[in-house]
Amino acid sequence: MPSRNIVARELAELFKVLGHPDRVRLIEELRDGHSDVNSLADALGLSASRISQHLALLRAHRFVREERNGRQHVYSLTQPEMAGWIIDGLDFLGGRMNALSPSDLDEARNLWSHAPPDPPH
Repeated sequence: MPSRNIVARELAELFKVLGHPDRVRLIEELRDGHSDVNSLADALGLSASRISQHLALLRAHRFVREERNGRQHVYSLTQPEMAGWIIDGLDFLGGRMNALSPSDLDEARNLWSHAPPDPPH
């Protein structure tokens, strides 16, 4: 029983970190590789300072890693499969949310589940 409690606490902490729409969108934006703060801010329509705050929390909980290239800081997911897990979670929204239409879910699924680019050779 204690191990189930430990696992349940860890999952609850994971859900708490994911419990902000901006962080969910950041994870999905990073699904295909890496990006810097300004590119993420442009893509998500948020301020760079807001993106930085969310990335700091995601980094503290080991959702993202930071690499430095000179003065530039580039972020990527530590476990890219997390983005796929979020896509799978869309299936649970259809029956729960009256504010969402099937087309809303389809649009999010299509946007977030595009095929990653081929790696350079």
